[in-house]
Amino acid sequence: MTRIAVGWHIDLAFEEDTHRTRAAALVRLSDGTEVRAHGYASRHPSDSDQQRVGEEIAGARALNELAMKLLTKAHDEIDEASGRTSYPLT
Repeated sequence: MTRIAVGWHIDLAFEEDTHRTRAAALVRLSDGTEVRAHGYASRHPSDSDQQRVGEEIAGARALNELAMKLLTKAHDEIDEASGRTSYPLT
């Protein structure tokens, strides 16, 4: 059995203002496809300013959306190749 090492690098960038954090996630797949997703976090005015927490929430939401897009892409490819409908486990 031959093993081929494959890796993905995910870029995660943040934009922030006083009450909102936006995360943008990007993964480039080995076939050249790019999949993008976004996540947001809002700070309630009564919450203390914890920039790191906003990044974690927005980043997690972006990565969650990215995961769902990758699942959909994979199942679309399975369906196309097999001629039947596959069902992702979510």
